[in-house]
Amino acid sequence: MASEIQLDKLDRTILQHLLEDARTPYLEIARACNVSGATVHLRVQKLEKLGLILGSRLIIDYKKLGLGIRAFLGVYLDNVTNFPEIFEHLKGISEVVESHYTTGSYALFLKVYCRDTDHLREVLIDKIQSIPHVRRTETFISLQETISKEPGLDEVLGALEKKSKSK
Repeated sequence: MASEIQLDKLDRTILQHLLEDARTPYLEIARACNVSGATVHLRVQKLEKLGLILGSRLIIDYKKLGLGIRAFLGVYLDNVTNFPEIFEHLKGISEVVESHYTTGSYALFLKVYCRDTDHLREVLIDKIQSIPHVRRTETFISLQETISKEPGLDEVLGALEKKSKSK
């Protein structure tokens, strides 16, 4: 459980290095922390077991793969109790890369990648709008991604610091 996570200074330092660049070799982190590579490896394994580190990501330029349309879809459902069934359908649609169960007007907010607007139309009509209990969708095509980042290092470490002080 997240509220039980206890991190010492070494854990925080290792996490800081990984947040700056997740591909930093453990031996490089070990040298900076003045510990062995095995110690860093064990600490990272501990952070993974605690569920704090969920993995690392490969970031792909989808445009270079021919997927030039990035769109966001607001999805209205006729009944939100059908969410698990709808979610199962969405998992099978390769163009859907993110799905968020949200508050507000939409029950779901999706991120999709498509080749072009014809492909987007096919995904909307044939794959998403045909799912039982999907009432309608609203589409937003991204013209340019201007910011893409995770919470900053200061925010993450600050949250960890606040959490450890509150105990």
